Amino acid sequence: MEIIRNTVQKLRLNRALTQEELAEKAGVSRQTIIAIEKGNYTPSVLLALKIARIFKVPVEDIFSL
Repeated sequence: MEIIRNTVQKLRLNRALTQEELAEKAGVSRQTIIAIEKGNYTPSVLLALKIARIFKVPVEDIFSL
């Protein structure tokens, strides 16, 4: 199984957002954001695109193999 790495936590901290604030903007729970940041959960394409839109960066800059 391939591992998907992400920079969600780094981007979130750079923008001074809490996990709760990011979760609210993305329409998910704080637990989902925690799991994504830890690499324990791979978001759906829709959620990955929402997160990319929130950070105003291409999805490939956040998620990679």
